[in-house]
Amino acid sequence: MKFAVKRSKITGTVKIPGSKSHTIRSIYIASLADGTSVIRAPLLSLDTEAAIRVCVAFGAEIKKEDDRLEVTGFGGKPSIPEDVIDVGNSGTTLRFGVSTAALGEGYSLFTGDEQIRSRPMDPLLHSLNDLGTLAVSTRDNGKAPLIVKGRASGGKTELEAVTSQYLSSLLINVPLFEKDTQITVTKLNEVPYVDMTLSWLDEQDIRYEREGYEQFLIPGNQSYHPFKKAIPGDFSSASFFFVLGALSEEGVRLNNLSMTDPQGDKRVIEILKDMGAEVKIAKDSIEVKGGGLKGRAIDMNDIPDALPVMAVAGCLAEGTTELRNVPQARLKETDRISVMYSELSKMGADITEKEDGLVIKKSRLKAAAVSGFLDHRVVMALAVAGLQVDGETVIDTAESAQVTFPDFFDLIRQCKGNINKLE
Repeated sequence: MKFAVKRSKITGTVKIPGSKSHTIRSIYIASLADGTSVIRAPLLSLDTEAAIRVCVAFGAEIKKEDDRLEVTGFGGKPSIPEDVIDVGNSGTTLRFGVSTAALGEGYSLFTGDEQIRSRPMDPLLHSLNDLGTLAVSTRDNGKAPLIVKGRASGGKTELEAVTSQYLSSLLINVPLFEKDTQITVTKLNEVPYVDMTLSWLDEQDIRYEREGYEQFLIPGNQSYHPFKKAIPGDFSSASFFFVLGALSEEGVRLNNLSMTDPQGDKRVIEILKDMGAEVKIAKDSIEVKGGGLKGRAIDMNDIPDALPVMAVAGCLAEGTTELRNVPQARLKETDRISVMYSELSKMGADITEKEDGLVIKKSRLKAAAVSGFLDHRVVMALAVAGLQVDGETVIDTAESAQVTFPDFFDLIRQCKGNINKLE
């Protein structure tokens, strides 16, 4: 699917949908609990639908009713799946799911789309094997398809968390292992996502001890309880509109956002404010207006998902913008460092690719035919770029926005953006 984007004067008010990261955590924890939980205002997208499929395969009953999910869990004892589990394009779903499979007695086989089958899983597989599970890659390359056989018992493991999803996967599931688990983290990227996971454990009264983010001791034989919770708005999705507002004379207002939430991508607001944007923060909304952006050196390690759209902001900021310390961005749906370099270069960007990020100078961008490479965040970032330039920018694989933000294009139009599907 292709979309055509033209220069537009962006302004308006939008309601940001529920957080994907919170929604997936809520689905897994509700499924691990014994009883029925109610999840209000969840994000329903391809990624969260994948999480629902996985948990249903393990024995959860999940009903969609209006703007909520009712989840009856399997009490920490997943069934043996009747078929291969296909996670689609959802890395979080895969990584959480393999640790949940370790709670069961039988074999589980996981696969996904081409991108998923290219993403690394070795560190998590290694840890699951340390903890009493059989966890292997069918191609012996540390990538899906994967076979997992429980039941895990617990123990000690070292984990290289090049993506925080490995650590979150263990933290969510090992409290239900038979014995205590000690995790020594030798490397950790994306700390705020771990904070989010820990906030869920705290709400569930899960016991654990930790030394910073380097050592975790989690007692076994714990349990999750049913809950009722509303999912907060998604700051990762909001970041595209934050940048649009920062590039707009009239600005945008985003509802359903709270700065008290542990989501790491709320830091994009602070970065844009430091770059010169005008920002007004209320209890559940944020307004962002252009103020003449200036380039900055930005450590992106905590917010890798924001790299594509911040690269666009860098093209339109005075001076030089350096996005650094985010090597894990190469391990997402695409190598986002390389992809943003190639596609923004097509649009005339003065951009340099580094091993751990990008260096961007203020550029006179032009319309071009660009590819989203089936990466939802790349597609949405390129749409933000296309709205800033004369002519028609055509973006392919635009359907991938459905992965995390199904209403993205509709909300762009709601803010007076000229963006249309091509037949």
